[in-house]
Amino acid sequence: MDRSGLIEAVTRKMTDGDTPSSEQIGRVVDALFGTVEEAGAIAEALKAGETVTLLGFGSFHDEDGTTGLRPGKALDEFVHGRVG
Repeated sequence: MDRSGLIEAVTRKMTDGDTPSSEQIGRVVDALFGTVEEAGAIAEALKAGETVTLLGFGSFHDEDGTTGLRPGKALDEFVHGRVG
């Protein structure tokens, strides 16, 4: 899934009466993950030596000069078909 696919998927998930536009969701995605021109909040936190933890999803971390995602239990179980 690329950026556009992620934006479309998030837009579909937001089904309440006050759904933000795809453009607004795109700005949120860019603010979190960054763009070529500007780092996002996750990258800035990692550069500052922080770990970013999203409960149920996992944590982004920098370990020995390598950044990565350590999946949370809920994400791992969903991806591997143990919950549905």
